[in-house]
Amino acid sequence: MRENLSEYQIAQLIFQSISKTITIEEKAILDNWLKHEDNLALYNKIIDKKNIQDKLSIYKQIEIERVYRNLEEKIINNKIKVRKLKVFNVFKYASVAILFLGIGYLYQTGYFNSKSTLITPSIENITLQLENGSVKIIKEDGTSELRDSKGNIIGTQNGTQIVYSDEVEKETLVYNTLTVPYGKRFEVLLSDGTHVHLNAGTSLKYPVKFLAGQNRQVYLKGEAFFSVAKDTKHPFIVNSGALNVQVLGTQFNVSSYPEDSETDVVLVEGSVSLYSKVNVNNNVLLKPGFKGSYSKQNISISTNPVITSVYTSWIDGGLVFRNMTFNNILKKMERHYNVKITANNIELANEKFNASFRNEPIEKILEYFKITYNINYTIENNKILIN
Repeated sequence: MRENLSEYQIAQLIFQSISKTITIEEKAILDNWLKHEDNLALYNKIIDKKNIQDKLSIYKQIEIERVYRNLEEKIINNKIKVRKLKVFNVFKYASVAILFLGIGYLYQTGYFNSKSTLITPSIENITLQLENGSVKIIKEDGTSELRDSKGNIIGTQNGTQIVYSDEVEKETLVYNTLTVPYGKRFEVLLSDGTHVHLNAGTSLKYPVKFLAGQNRQVYLKGEAFFSVAKDTKHPFIVNSGALNVQVLGTQFNVSSYPEDSETDVVLVEGSVSLYSKVNVNNNVLLKPGFKGSYSKQNISISTNPVITSVYTSWIDGGLVFRNMTFNNILKKMERHYNVKITANNIELANEKFNASFRNEPIEKILEYFKITYNINYTIENNKILIN
């Protein structure tokens, strides 16, 4: 009876046992292997239904990601015009094949032996600075009325959204500033009907009421998705530091974190005009399906075609990395989960990776990079160390 089994052979025997296709001879081999206490403990862990679902979800993610990336490259390289990309379940895996391949792959990587340590993200409050400088804490599960310095109701907060009234009488511009900390997202409906989604680590300064005859101008630090109410008489301008984005009515995403080397504007529909403060007469007109990038170092704007859903997935809690340096990936993860990540492996900093996740715990993302790219990590004192 064979005693020296390879990891792949063991995985195959476990698969045949679970799928009830194992022969008498093969069962005897497996039973002999299971006589060892550690092997039996591992076997019981592998056959646990919930454990299989958790582990194989990462395995399927790896394969789906490869197909998605290939599709994206073909779309961009061949300049295929795509009005709307719908993400389907690319692979309809046969459950038996997935079980076998997944167990074999994950078994060899030692994934079933890994001990999971959970991260507990810090919790910070969303704040609203009012016109008089006072700061109001916004509870995402609460409701409240927003009042100006005279006690007039200017808007209401309900859960994760603030809605400003267009009926408020204002003769001068009065500003509020909404600040969303790392680990959270929020929405605001401005007085003109413009809908803004704010990503983690973002602040938006905006008028309580836009005034007739003046541009609709707001000030952004961080990342936000704008659905601008159309008003041809009053252009809407997003000031994001050195770059201004001007529109009449459209949908676009702006990412302008102070620590990033570029400010990115991705246009979903309509048209936008980009111009820097140092060169206001040199406008760059962006078309739908394109990204405009302003280099803070070179003070220049470049454009290239993109799949817009990659840059707007965060609205629904997703994280998508496309040809992104590992250093920037870690920044996004820190913002998204409000955790501290330290990379001891400096050689990884500028390597580029691709991955997609939807509402996944950070531990699952870390395991994905461990399995796919052999990037190890440890968790100490609620901090993540990349080794």
